[in-house]
Amino acid sequence: MDIRNEENASGGRYVVDVEGHEAEMTYSRTSPKLIIIDHTGVPDALRGKGVGQALALHAVEEARKGGWKIFALCPFFKAQSQRHEEWRDVVN
Repeated sequence: MDIRNEENASGGRYVVDVEGHEAEMTYSRTSPKLIIIDHTGVPDALRGKGVGQALALHAVEEARKGGWKIFALCPFFKAQSQRHEEWRDVVN
């Protein structure tokens, strides 16, 4: 999946287009070293296809590359992070 990053002054989102549908994971940047993931939106047509999981993994990889931590407010991301102990280096 080709996930793109869109950023603005206060945060941004990770976005992917699959089969003509757009899915996203949004975040707020609280400091140069911390983002808060607050929402994951995957259209019903894409559910069960691993799109949300791909967005979550992308967020973790971006945090590792950028040297920041993630705080999960989004219930989906929070549940994923609890299933992936290997993400604990960046997920608070």
